[in-house]
Amino acid sequence: MARIAIVGVGAIGGALAALLDVAGHHEITLCTRRPLERLLVKTPEGDVNVRAVNVTDPTHAQPADWVLVATKTYDAHSAATWFPSLCREDTPVAVIQNGVEHRERFAPYMKPELMLPVIIDCPVERQEDGSVHRRGLAQMKVETGVLGGEFAHLFAGSGAQIELTGDFLTAAWRKLCINSVGVLNALTMKPAGVLRDQAMGNLALELAAECVAVGRAEGAQLQDAICQQVLDGYRAQPPDSINSILADRLAGRRTEIDARNGIIVRKGKMHGIPTPLNRMAVALIESLGSTSI
Repeated sequence: MARIAIVGVGAIGGALAALLDVAGHHEITLCTRRPLERLLVKTPEGDVNVRAVNVTDPTHAQPADWVLVATKTYDAHSAATWFPSLCREDTPVAVIQNGVEHRERFAPYMKPELMLPVIIDCPVERQEDGSVHRRGLAQMKVETGVLGGEFAHLFAGSGAQIELTGDFLTAAWRKLCINSVGVLNALTMKPAGVLRDQAMGNLALELAAECVAVGRAEGAQLQDAICQQVLDGYRAQPPDSINSILADRLAGRRTEIDARNGIIVRKGKMHGIPTPLNRMAVALIESLGSTSI
């Protein structure tokens, strides 16, 4: 049994809490800004009423064996305010976020050897009633090593698939290729079905191709075929599926545009690689006011 604290209980944080609850041998603490009356997670295997303690004040949190950060990428400082209470000298922190800058975001707040970046692929949405709907399998990738192995063990029996990889850089940039295309949903304010349109599909391929070019310059091993694979993946989703950046726009929340498309533009400029479509997408989202609450 492990004492596990989850900082940030949105769609991903809720899905993680349910998986750990199903594993059945943990004490779970949900660290949130506002009180949670309950956390109901609807999954293909059935509904999960998560058994957990809810804490809203960082000073009231108890030390944990593991801390899982599932906040938005721009909330690193806010998430780190929980660390003094939750983290002992040897408490590892799993950073489960979008983008490729997990370590850079949290470097000011913790020891690098205790940080475990995590890439997650999980079709999940937060509902208006506060419940979480996980539509399919939760898949995660972590770096091969002691921390990666311990993290995977936390989810034993949960049904989650966790892969230990010796090339986390490639895994992160591959996921970024997927996320980069999601901006089209945010711009059109339409769910996954919009990418079944031929013209939209062509834009998706070009957005992903820019990400592939920049990722390769960063050292990721990305094949040309990934662009079509990304598009095929979107088209295989239920047409009403809503990704996180679209959900943020629909709710009037700040988006993660910088971590999803902005990083491609910034790294592209550093390497001298043109990224006109991603640059336009960032400018449009910012002009629409989606990066301010």
